[in-house]
Amino acid sequence: MSKKEYSIDPAVNYMIRVAREKGVDTIWDRYQAQLPQCGFGEAGVCCRNCLQGPCRIDPFGDGPQVGICGATADTIVARNLVRAIAAGTASHSGHAKHLAHVLKKSALGQAPDYPVKDEAKLRSLAARLGLAVEGKTTAELALEVAEKALADFGEKEEPVTWVSTILTEGRKKTYAALGTMPKSIDGTISEMMHRTHLGVDADPVNLLLGGVKSSIADLAGCQMGTDLADVLFGVPTPVKTRANMGNLLPGAVNLVVHGHNPVLSEVIVEAADALQEEAEAVGASGVNLVGVCCTGNEVLMRHGIPLLTTSVSQELPILTGAVDAMVVDYQCIYPALATVAECFGTKLITTMDIAKIPGATHIEVTEENAMEKAREIIRIAIEAFKRRKGRPVDIPQVKSEVLAGFSAEAIVGALSKLDAADPLKPLLDAVVGGQIQGIILFAGCNNVKIPQDKNYLIIAKELAARDVLLLSTGCGSGALAKHGFMTPQATEEYAGPGLKAVLKAIGEANGLGGPLPLVLHMGSCVDNSRAVNLAVAVASRLGVDINQLPLVASAPEYKTEKAISIGTYAISLGIPTHLGLMPPVAGSKLVTKLLTQDVKGLLGGYFIVEKDPLKAAQKLFQAIQERRAGLGLSVRSWETPAQEVKEVAATKEGV
Repeated sequence: MSKKEYSIDPAVNYMIRVAREKGVDTIWDRYQAQLPQCGFGEAGVCCRNCLQGPCRIDPFGDGPQVGICGATADTIVARNLVRAIAAGTASHSGHAKHLAHVLKKSALGQAPDYPVKDEAKLRSLAARLGLAVEGKTTAELALEVAEKALADFGEKEEPVTWVSTILTEGRKKTYAALGTMPKSIDGTISEMMHRTHLGVDADPVNLLLGGVKSSIADLAGCQMGTDLADVLFGVPTPVKTRANMGNLLPGAVNLVVHGHNPVLSEVIVEAADALQEEAEAVGASGVNLVGVCCTGNEVLMRHGIPLLTTSVSQELPILTGAVDAMVVDYQCIYPALATVAECFGTKLITTMDIAKIPGATHIEVTEENAMEKAREIIRIAIEAFKRRKGRPVDIPQVKSEVLAGFSAEAIVGALSKLDAADPLKPLLDAVVGGQIQGIILFAGCNNVKIPQDKNYLIIAKELAARDVLLLSTGCGSGALAKHGFMTPQATEEYAGPGLKAVLKAIGEANGLGGPLPLVLHMGSCVDNSRAVNLAVAVASRLGVDINQLPLVASAPEYKTEKAISIGTYAISLGIPTHLGLMPPVAGSKLVTKLLTQDVKGLLGGYFIVEKDPLKAAQKLFQAIQERRAGLGLSVRSWETPAQEVKEVAATKEGV
C-alpha cells in the first residue's frame, strides 16, 4: 500500500509514518503479512464445524461440490453466516446483561457507585415494559426493570420484551408469520449454535430465517443496553467537544478509555475529576481523559470527553509517546496493543475477566469496587506520567470540533421547539415537502481493507448534497466526527438547500444561532437502537410500517460479527442496508440472491453490496426514491441540477 491508501485522516497517516520510522508493526503491516488471504474463507465455503474437515467447496465447479458430510456450498455459507450473527448477538446481549446486573445491584444497594441518574428514563422505560409505576420508589422500580431485563435472557412463552414493546404492529405480524420473533435472547443464540452443529439444520433458507431471528434478539440486546445505560448514566443531550489525536496533551496525564461498555468508563470520569490535584502534584496539568472506539463514544455523548480515533487505528495514539495508560473493557480491543504499549511505556490495563490480554496489567473491576479500582487505575496513569515527564512526544496537531449527544429523546426535544404539541410534525412536513428526501444511518466499523473513513465521507457528502438527513453511530460516528462533519459549518458547506433550511430552522429554534450539525451523532454501536426508536416513532406517527419509510442504512467499512448482526436486524426491520465489502457469502449464489433480492419480498429490507462509495450513494438514493414513490411523495433523480433543487426548495415554506 502507498501511504495515501491507509486512511484519509491526516493524523492516522502521520502516525503510520512514525510507526515505520520506529520499526513498529501496525494493523496495516499485519494485514500485508496475511496476503493473499484465503479465497475459500472470503467466499464462505470453508467449513470447520467438525473434525473431519476442514472442508472446502470449489466455487468454480472443478473440485469438490460437497463437504465430507454432504453439505453443499449453500448450506456451508448459510451456516457460517448465521453463526457470525449469533456471535454478534452474544456480544451485544452480553453487554446488556452486564448492565442489567449492575442495575439490579444498584437497586439492592450493593453497587453504591452506580446510582440511577435518570429517574425519568427509568419511569418511562418501566411504563413501556408494562410495569406499574405509581407509588414505587426508584429502587423498587429499578429492581423490577432489572428483573424484567434478566427474564428476557431465559426461556419463557411470550416474545422478548425488549423488542415486542418497541416494534410496530406490522413488524410483529411479519416476524410471527415467519417464525422469527425470539422468546429468549440466550435461548436463540444457543439454538443457532445447535442448528449449525454437524448433522442438524442443512436447509439454507431455514438457516437464514434462524439468522434473522438471532438478529432480532440482537436488536433486543442493543435496545436493552441503550435503555439501561440511559437509566444508570443519563440520556445524552447535545454537547460540544472535539475529536482526533490532537486532543492528547503533552503536559497532562493522558488516560485513554477504550472498548464498548460505559460501566467502567463512567466511574473513570468521576474518579479523574476527583484526582486532578494528585496529577498536578507530580507536575502534570491534570488528568486528560480521552476515548477510543465505542467506549469513547459513550463518554463523548454524556460528558463531552474528546474522541481520539476509531477501532482500526487504536494502536496509533500510543505511538505518540503521550499516552500514559489505556484502560479497556471488552470488544474491538486488539491484542497487539500490549506490544505497542510496552514499547512506549504506556500501561495497558484490562478490567474484565472475559477480556484479558497477555502482557497487560489486569485489574478486576466489579460493581462493588468500581470507584476504588478506578482511582487505582488513574494513579497508575499518574505514575506512568512521572516516568514519561520530560521525554519528547509526537502528537499530530489534528482535531475537529464536534456537536454530539443526539439521542432519540434529544432529537424529539429539538423538534419540539418548533412544534411542542406534535414534535415529529416538522420533520414529517420536511420529508413530505421534499426538503428532506430521506434519512440515512451510518453504522459499522473501519476495515483495514478500505482506506480508513474514505467511504463514510464520500457517501455522506453525496447524500447531504441531495437533502438526505444523516445520522450515525459507532465508528461511523467517529469517522465523521474526526473530519469535521458534526459541526454547523459542515451543514453550511455540504448540505443541499432543503436539508440546510431544515437544520437551520431547528438549530435557530434551539438557540444555536445557526444550523444543527450536518451529521447527528446518536451514540455507540449498541445505540443503533436509538435510530430504530426514531424510525418506529415516525412510522407510527404516519400510520405505516418501517419498511415503507424513505430510510436506509450504510455500513461502508464494517468488519465485526456484531456489524453483521446489526445489518441483519436492519434488513429485518425493512431497511435497505448498504455493505461496503462483500460478506463471506459469494460462494453461494442462492444465499447471495436471498440476501440481496428475495428477502425484500419477505421483510422489505435487503442488502446492497457495493464497494464503490459513489455508486453506493447512488443506490441508496434510489432506494430512498422508491420508498418516496411508494408513499405517493415527489421523487427526484440523482442527476437533478443543484440550481433546480434550489428552486424547488425556494417554493416550499420553511419548517
